Amino acid sequence: MEKVMEKSELYDITMDHMMNPRNYGKLENPDAQGIGKNPENGEMVIVYLKIHDGKIEDIAFQAKACMTTIIAGSIFTETVKGASIEEARELAQIMLDKLDQMPPEEAACSEMVAEAFLAALEHYAAIRTEPEALVPTHMITRACTLPEEEAK
Repeated sequence: MEKVMEKSELYDITMDHMMNPRNYGKLENPDAQGIGKNPENGEMVIVYLKIHDGKIEDIAFQAKACMTTIIAGSIFTETVKGASIEEARELAQIMLDKLDQMPPEEAACSEMVAEAFLAALEHYAAIRTEPEALVPTHMITRACTLPEEEAK
């Protein structure tokens, strides 16, 4: 039977990731990196990967974005660390598939994290055949703010 998380437990987890973000910073000599960017406001996330034997050995991220993005990056990177590339790709896709169920500003933040991760995987695949491949940037498609009529 799946455990349902209580609101207070979810709040505690969110606050913990806000106050102590996991995997925040830059990895030295990453095997790949990718960028997720919001074209509306210039916010961005960079994900750095170290991959060994088809698994995410280490992952880190940096963000020029709001705290919600930092929280999403912390939770996501903690979740995929140690996973196989395919498992991690599936988790990113699940995250993207659930964005419609989130408030717009949170959806945009989470999309930026997932897209930065997918861009890093794209970079990892590209540098296997072209070592000087450029770091890909994926633009997000969701708006970070509510439309004006909804905000009133």
